[in-house]
Amino acid sequence: MTAVHRVAVLALTGLLPFELGIPHRIFGRAKDAQGRPLYEILTCALAPGPVQTDADFAIAVEHGPELLATADTVVVPASYELGPVYEEGVLTDELAAAFARIRPGTRLVSICTGGYVLAAAGRLDGRPATTHWFHAEHFQRLFPAVRVDPGVLYTDDGDVLTSAGVAAGIDLCLHIVRRDHGAGVANDVARRTVVPPHRDGGQAQFIERPVPQPQLASTARARAWVLDRLHEPVRLADLAKQESMSVRTFTRRFREEAGISPGEWIVGQRVERARDLLERTDLPMERVARETGFGTAQSLRKHVQAALGVSPTAYRRAFRAAAPHSAAS
Repeated sequence: MTAVHRVAVLALTGLLPFELGIPHRIFGRAKDAQGRPLYEILTCALAPGPVQTDADFAIAVEHGPELLATADTVVVPASYELGPVYEEGVLTDELAAAFARIRPGTRLVSICTGGYVLAAAGRLDGRPATTHWFHAEHFQRLFPAVRVDPGVLYTDDGDVLTSAGVAAGIDLCLHIVRRDHGAGVANDVARRTVVPPHRDGGQAQFIERPVPQPQLASTARARAWVLDRLHEPVRLADLAKQESMSVRTFTRRFREEAGISPGEWIVGQRVERARDLLERTDLPMERVARETGFGTAQSLRKHVQAALGVSPTAYRRAFRAAAPHSAAS
């Protein structure tokens, strides 16, 4: 049996308890078809013992930094007491010694301001990264070699991944589970955690606007309506009708809420549906294209390639083994 993937979560002074728990909650719920855990999640600190959080309690951490040398993935959650890491962009001696223990090729993940630690360690130079939108400008000034994208929920550069603030850590960990074991496993984790398997848009929908918009109406009903009709042609006027809005008003409010246009959102949902069918079924590409509203195999290939960087055939080949329960129709 293949060894279970070990995730080491680095607890730093001033950490946020919510974000510390995200890797344990998401990776800890990932199981194979026989119900066996797919990840082992362990917490470590710069020294074993109590670690003060930003709340009114400390946590007792059993493992020291030596655990990092055994990890396949290292996760650095947010902390509000990073000291010179946040102020000057440099690691403390303790942190530098801890990071020196990490083996080459180990996957590095940050949640929110945990990205400051990866950047100070030089692990984000020349790479795309994000952090909480509130800190993005400061982050970019402090680390000019990093390609900061303040508008996304997370970034994936292969062996280095970063997330925006708080709940975006859930999005990123679900993305990692999906990447490692397929949409079926990730969707199961999301259901058990009672969170959406994939959130649309980016941080733009959460950034405080200078002018409040108290009359802003939701477009959630239209989104729910279209999810039942992804296999059908959908007109913008039909979506607007669900919310009793004009097309112009609906389009503006949809973008304000989701961070992307209705058309982009629908394409994204169709790609997610295609991923599910490619993983779980043996349907021919023409059928997958019809079931997802892309119409033709050529259109399916175009959109899947643009969204995922691989063809539908290559995606199915890569992820089919991770989905043991298949259906022919």
